[in-house]
This record gives sequence, structure tokens and C-alpha cells, in this order.
Amino acid sequence: MASSLSQTVFSILLLLSIHQACAEMTHLHFYFHEILSGPNATVLTVVNPSNNTSLTFGKIVVVDDMLLEGLDENSKLIGRAQGLVGAVGKDGSLETLLNFVFTEGKYNGSTIAIYGRVEIGVTIERPVVGGTGMFRMTTGYTLAKPVVFTATKVVNEFDVYLWHNEMKDN
Repeated sequence: MASSLSQTVFSILLLLSIHQACAEMTHLHFYFHEILSGPNATVLTVVNPSNNTSLTFGKIVVVDDMLLEGLDENSKLIGRAQGLVGAVGKDGSLETLLNFVFTEGKYNGSTIAIYGRVEIGVTIERPVVGGTGMFRMTTGYTLAKPVVFTATKVVNEFDVYLWHNEMKDN
């Protein structure tokens, strides 16, 4: 029994290492623009608990943020960040479930899925847990550095590092 289990584990590790060795590394760089209020807000609160002592704990929002080539809000739109953000920690930490949906260029129509914890005001590292299109079966991570943080707007500079086998539709 132990021999069969060790052979199975070895086979899985071998397949994973072959996949990793054959995978292409892609580095993406862009700016994530979030508008917190006003007529063009990209954030909407869907749950706002009224029975807690924290300002944010338990709050859930949906986002449809812009992914732009540059820091300037008039930069070229290359995609959207769509998903859920929940205030999960009484310390102000957030949990995010995001899909980056690319709408321009080589990766048009492809997505990457990101899940992870956020602490406000620091560089945020989150795992890429999958993707579609050109990023099918991808793994990787993101680094998001806050560059603008005001009462009405948040901008993060994103570096995304992906390992994937470039997929093309048949």
C-alpha cells in the first residue's frame, strides 16, 4: 500500500515538474484604477452590516475596475478587474476574488483568476489560481503596489508573473 501511494505521489510530482519545465513565463505590467464614489464609481456595496462595532468588518462589495496601460486615467483600457471584495478582518484586512478580463491586444478574451488577502497601504502579493483562453491552466502571482489613495480613487501598479502553456483556440 505504501509503495503504491509513493508511486502515485512520484507520478504527480513528475507530471507537475514536466508542466513547469514546459511552461512559458509571462510578465504583465499595468495599472488598476478603482473609482470609489460618484457617477462613474467602479465599486458597489452589496452588504453593509449595521450591527458591528467596526467601520468595515463584514462589508462586501462588487467591483468592475479598469486595467489601464498607464497611471494616467486617460491611458489605454486593456481590461477589467471584476469580482468580490470582503472585509474579513477586524484589523481592516480584505479578501478578494477577482477575474482580470483582458479586452485588448494579444490576450484579448483571456482571463486570470486571483484570490487572496489585502492589507491597505502595503505592497500586496496574491496568487493567480487559474485562467482562461491564452492563460488556461496558469499559475503565478501578482504584486500590487499602491500609487494613489484618496477618498474617491485608488490606483495600484500591478506586476503579474504567470507560468502557462500558451493556449490557442482550435
